[in-house]
Amino acid sequence: MKDKISSIIKEVEGFNPSTESELEEFRLKYLSKKGILADLFSDLKEVSVDEKKDLGKILNELKTKVEDKFQTFKSIFENKEQGTSEVKDLTLPVNLPLGSRHPISIIRNDIVEIFSRIGFTVSEGPEIEDDWHNFSALNFDEEHPARDMQDTFFIEKNPDIALRTHTSSVQVRVMETTPPPIRTISPGRVYRNEAISARAHCLFHQVEGLCIDENISFADLKQTLLYFTKEMFGSETKIRLRPSYFPFTEPSAEMDISCTLCGGKGCNICKHTGWTEIMGCGMVDTNVLKNCGIDSEKYTGFAFGMGIERIAMLKFQVNDLRIYFENDVRFLKQFSGMV
Repeated sequence: MKDKISSIIKEVEGFNPSTESELEEFRLKYLSKKGILADLFSDLKEVSVDEKKDLGKILNELKTKVEDKFQTFKSIFENKEQGTSEVKDLTLPVNLPLGSRHPISIIRNDIVEIFSRIGFTVSEGPEIEDDWHNFSALNFDEEHPARDMQDTFFIEKNPDIALRTHTSSVQVRVMETTPPPIRTISPGRVYRNEAISARAHCLFHQVEGLCIDENISFADLKQTLLYFTKEMFGSETKIRLRPSYFPFTEPSAEMDISCTLCGGKGCNICKHTGWTEIMGCGMVDTNVLKNCGIDSEKYTGFAFGMGIERIAMLKFQVNDLRIYFENDVRFLKQFSGMV
C-alpha cells in the first residue's frame, strides 16, 4: 500500500491541466466520495496497528497535495476568465475627482512661504506643555487669568502640565537651545477652554514669529509686518498699530489692517471702522530673554502672533469659524486647485 501511495503522489505532482474540464476530472478522480483518496482511507482500516500511524501520515500528506493542486489551478482559471471578460480601453481619459487642501492648510502654507522669503525658518514643539514653557518663562504671573481653568485645559493628574494655549512655548524652546541671531516662525494647533461660537473655538491654529539679534527695534517689527500684510492681502492694504498689553512683550501692540472687503470705507465685517484686527505683537520683554538665557544687554527682539483661522476668514470671506471643523465636502470643494 505504501508503494501505491508513493506512485499516486508522483502522479499528482506531475498533474498540469490545460482546461477546466481536465481540472474537474482530477477533482472527481481524487476528491469525490468514490475517488481514490476515499478508497485509500477505507483500506486503512484493514492495516495493522503498527503500520496505520505511518500510512495515515502519508495519506494526509497526499490529501493536502491534491487539495492544494486543485485550488491552485482553480484560481488560475478564474483569473484568466476575469481577465478576458473585462475589455479595457487604455486610451480612455482618466476622470478621477481631485481632492483639495483644507483652507487652514492653504493659509498656513502661504504664511510660511511669505516669511521664508525674508529668512524666517519654521520651528515646532509639543502640544502638551509644562508650566515653564507655556507660562512662567513668558513672564506670566502666578495669578495671571490665563492660568485659570476658564482659559486653559490642564492635565487633571498634573496641574503643571496643560495643552498649550499658544505657540509661544515653541519660541521659548528655540531661545533656550539656539544662540542669537534667531529668526523663526512657529505654526501649530493651540487649545483654550472657550465656548464654541461663530468667532471662537476651543481648538484653533496660530503662527507666532520671533526675531532676536543685536539692534533690533520696533521699526524692524513694523516693516516686517507691513511686508507680510501686503504680500498676504495685496499691495494696497494698510496697517495700524494700537498700544496693548501682553506679559511677554514690552511695548506691545495690536495690529489692524484696512478692511479687505470695503477697502477701509466701512462695512459690517469691520464694524464700519474700516479696520480689522489680525494679530498681537511687540518687543520681547527683557525678563523673557533672561529666563531663556539670552543676554538682554546685548540682544533685543520682536515677536508677533496671529490666528490662522482669522486670516482665512478675511481671505476667503468666511464668517463662521465652526465651518472649518465640520469636514463638509461641499465647503472643501470650493478650494480645489489651491495649494
